[in-house]
Amino acid sequence: MMAIKSKKLQKGDTIAIISPSWGGPSVFPHIYESGIKALKNLGLKIKEYPSARKDADYTYNNPEFRAKDINDAFADSEVKAIFTSIGGDDSIRILPYINTKIVKDNPKIFLGYSDTTTMNSYFNQLGLVTLNSPSIMAGFSQWDALGRDFQEHIQNILFENPESYTYEKYNKFCQGYLDWSDKINVGKTKPMIKNKGWNWLQGSTKIQGELFGGCIEVFEFMKSTDFWPDENFWKGKILFFETSEDKPSPEQVKWMLRNYGVQGIFDKISALLIGRPRDYSDEEKKELDDNIIKIVKTEFKNNDLPIITNMDFGHTDPQWILPLGIKAEIDCHKKEFKLIEKIFED
Repeated sequence: MMAIKSKKLQKGDTIAIISPSWGGPSVFPHIYESGIKALKNLGLKIKEYPSARKDADYTYNNPEFRAKDINDAFADSEVKAIFTSIGGDDSIRILPYINTKIVKDNPKIFLGYSDTTTMNSYFNQLGLVTLNSPSIMAGFSQWDALGRDFQEHIQNILFENPESYTYEKYNKFCQGYLDWSDKINVGKTKPMIKNKGWNWLQGSTKIQGELFGGCIEVFEFMKSTDFWPDENFWKGKILFFETSEDKPSPEQVKWMLRNYGVQGIFDKISALLIGRPRDYSDEEKKELDDNIIKIVKTEFKNNDLPIITNMDFGHTDPQWILPLGIKAEIDCHKKEFKLIEKIFED
């Protein structure tokens, strides 16, 4: 399937704001406003849809209401991109109400992470390029604190549309944010930690493949539903997973990965990327790496599948934008990971 690409962002473009998962802006409006301010400072015009600031209890009880905002935003000719306010844990409930014809006929930039994995992955199966990306409240709200490298990365990916793009590790990272209930913490993160870099667990070749992935726990919600990819979809993919702030244990991640092995997915994909796990100790990170090798290599005999862990995406800050449906290349000798096609149409 040819990727259905949208146009890159430009200053003056209108973006839709939705809350398709948790109604976080109604609980922490000051955190939300900080993210909106950052987007306005990038020269973007803001169009808030009804779900954006809606009461969290109402959004939870009305999945069809949340889905309507997605359908309406895709159909809105004024809107260039759709930004999610924050993640959550139940957006799987809105997928039955998505109008897939509207989505496919009106491709737009769609971005978010965590629970937004449901929409990113489903829309990508429909053919759209979607972006695993910081959200308004978790990423854009901390714009100044996350530093120049993060800011340049966001602007390069969303506004420049380069022919290729080589990912680099951030020098420092943090494990989440200070207490959002205290307004003094707007825009702040927990202390920064020196980044030791990625772990190349195995692989000896140069491979290419389309990126696909998201939050590993959210994918558990999708298995055995109509929104789970068919067996042919996985062929050649560079599969990326990240764990949420709920911090599944290395043992739990092992159990989840074993299911992918039984499905035959590790036999089909080109590489496996794992984001830096939130709040893991060095010992837990080592246990996670050992478990990944145990599953992929020992149990399912994928002896040379490139596997990289502790990468700068997911529930870590600053994080990258990873485009689902765009071809990337991994060079195990050069220890290099890059996009090799444009994310957006010319």
